[in-house]
Amino acid sequence: MYRFGYYDEICATVQMAACPLLGDSQVGYEPTCYARNIEVRNALIFQMATLIIDIIALFMTIIMIIHVRSKYTAVGRKEMVLVFYIYFLMIILDFITISGIIPISSVVYPYFVAGYLGLTTAMCWCLMLNGIVGFQWTEDGTAASLWTFRLTSLLIFGLMYFVSIATFKEVKGFSKAHPLGLFIMYFIFNPLFLLIYVVLQVVVVVNTLDEYWPLGNISFALVFFVIGQVIQIFLSDKICEGIKHYVDGVFFGTICTLLSVMMVYKYWDSITKEDLEFSVDGKGNTWEVKELLNEDDEFAPYAGQAANTVGYQGVSFANTGSQYGGQGFQQPHYQQQPQHGYQQQAYAPY
Repeated sequence: MYRFGYYDEICATVQMAACPLLGDSQVGYEPTCYARNIEVRNALIFQMATLIIDIIALFMTIIMIIHVRSKYTAVGRKEMVLVFYIYFLMIILDFITISGIIPISSVVYPYFVAGYLGLTTAMCWCLMLNGIVGFQWTEDGTAASLWTFRLTSLLIFGLMYFVSIATFKEVKGFSKAHPLGLFIMYFIFNPLFLLIYVVLQVVVVVNTLDEYWPLGNISFALVFFVIGQVIQIFLSDKICEGIKHYVDGVFFGTICTLLSVMMVYKYWDSITKEDLEFSVDGKGNTWEVKELLNEDDEFAPYAGQAANTVGYQGVSFANTGSQYGGQGFQQPHYQQQPQHGYQQQAYAPY
């Protein structure tokens, strides 16, 4: 039976990076069923299927970061990209901690796990702050806004990191057998931050937008997140036994987390519109208007050269200082007009 503030039942159901560091015994908590391992050059690699999803998640996160950064005039662009930066680092640490690249017996393993837990809470906090951007509490993209995000996210990361290390090392007031502080931070505050973000976005869409389609994106994000957590915490062992240890709940939980993050990106992209008048295109496209010339026009062979210049007494000079379509010096075209009984002829300028 699940108990508030205890990890024993949770760790018996799903393999989590923190589980080997918790509990009364030296080996910590172990799941009753976990995915098969593979051997690579005398080294065991755990959760291989989940690692593949992590690699896919890294590439997808890079794509989302590039797209967010390319929307130069979108509201909250710099604030939102910080969420994906944190998620990118979180995936890397998740890859390292669950794969066995760093052995559980290593002295640095607890610090990597604490870093992963700290990034998880920092990401949830940063996403919640992004929910406030739409209310224009301060102008987005300014130093005040960005440093508020950075410093507070760093503070939350440091707080979770300290609680994790203090629990693993059993600093005075912290216990591995009853990790209440770690439990509250991970299972209470993280979902609370995400719930606040969802509620704020519903308020923003209802009050400021003319259409409610973006609510579908944020709803899918919430549904994927909830499904992923339920699968990991309550159904992981059953899935593992049913699929004969090929995968477990961690695999499906990682997929659901990735889908949830992608839907958050999709939601943000749907509510932000770029002002094309002030946007900058990295390709440097050039707009030009070309006038169509009649095939019978005597100037048709020189359609690529600049407009002719009309000089004194209606004399027309062609642009002779450039090469156009492989043509060299263009002889000027002279027009003769009678004036005072005689004809005046103009010559090409020097």
